Amino acid sequence: MSTWSKNELNKIAETDDLHISPFRDDGKTYGTPTWIWSVVVDGELYVRGYNGQKSSWYQAAVKQKAGRISAAGITKEVSFETVNGSVNDRIDDTYRAKYKGSPYLPPMISARARAATVKVTPRERMLKSSKGEKRHGNQQTTKRRSEVSR
Repeated sequence: MSTWSKNELNKIAETDDLHISPFRDDGKTYGTPTWIWSVVVDGELYVRGYNGQKSSWYQAAVKQKAGRISAAGITKEVSFETVNGSVNDRIDDTYRAKYKGSPYLPPMISARARAATVKVTPRERMLKSSKGEKRHGNQQTTKRRSEVSR
């Protein structure tokens, strides 16, 4: 599994323009990008559903476990993982600091939104070769370089 670079996390932490697009039911087509708030806590990226677990993007993220996000000029293929436990208290604190004064803050730190907390992790995109083999994107690049040098 891939991780965020420090630079990526800093840029995402400073912006409020994250758009999330979990895959649709076919597992290939991205859903309509939905603008949501995001926070970075302990080197991880988290998002929440304003409407809790009824949020359509949340339902798709939980079902498909993958999709794409765009924020701060960064677009990434990502994995989604539901979150429970004490990390939610630190996520609440970070939402309070980042979105202080917003009338939308109280619902984002409510029990309803906390129940729809998702950790967003970058993933390597799998590519199919002409022979139908699955390879990670960086492996394909390596192979092409070796083929070129022959």
